[in-house]
Amino acid sequence: MFQNLYANYLAYFGVSALLMAVGLIIFVFTTRTKEFTLIGQGNKSAGIVLAGRTIGLAIVLYSAIANSISLLDLALWASIGIVTQVAANFLAEVLTPTFNVAEALEEDNIAVAISLFGMFISIGLIIAGCLTY
Repeated sequence: MFQNLYANYLAYFGVSALLMAVGLIIFVFTTRTKEFTLIGQGNKSAGIVLAGRTIGLAIVLYSAIANSISLLDLALWASIGIVTQVAANFLAEVLTPTFNVAEALEEDNIAVAISLFGMFISIGLIIAGCLTY
């Protein structure tokens, strides 16, 4: 019995870690800001935004894990959540006509970074709530 629980834990953890990596890779390729490069240059705003995206994705994955009935169910709902989170990122950039998000982050604008950090966590919580049944 315990071996089955341990195998289940490892399977769910492995699939979730893979989905987290895929989500972050999608973010890297779909955003105009190159967070990892900026973080390497000491840009605090990029670090804050990446942390918000990561936490937002983790919240979505947590809900998918807690509410899934199988690994396939987990992968399906987590993927839907990741796509929704990426779409929210795109909307954030489109719906801020008064300034350019990518430029603000490159200029290390902490105020913009904190706003995005909060938005990504909020969106993650909303998506997580939608994944419960």
